[in-house]
Amino acid sequence: QVQLVESGGGSVQAGGSLRLSCTASGYTYNRNYMGWFRQAPGEEREGVACISSGGSTTYYHDSVEGRFTISYDTALNTVYLQMDSLRPEDTAMYYCATDIVPASSPRTWYVGDSGYWGQGTQVTVSS
Repeated sequence: QVQLVESGGGSVQAGGSLRLSCTASGYTYNRNYMGWFRQAPGEEREGVACISSGGSTTYYHDSVEGRFTISYDTALNTVYLQMDSLRPEDTAMYYCATDIVPASSPRTWYVGDSGYWGQGTQVTVSS
């Protein structure tokens, strides 16, 4: 049984940092990309960052480029999202996912039929 367990969310002030973690159990990461989506209240879910299984290729939403860094620890089967210089507009529920297909725009990224989702972790940034 595949399970994605997320942690690291919380509340910070603008300019602060958080690191999200997503540990996969019962799953071998070797297909497409793994990474993060987010959804703010009243908004559609959008891709934030994803990383290839070998770690050589990453994609980011334009709004987080240069502030967020995604990485993958093969030994721990864990994906990290280091979020620096956080802004109020980063406030959202963040979801880890596997088998991400990074289509033309982060708003059109999707999770393939064999993909899985985490339960979500809340990030709140106050001004």
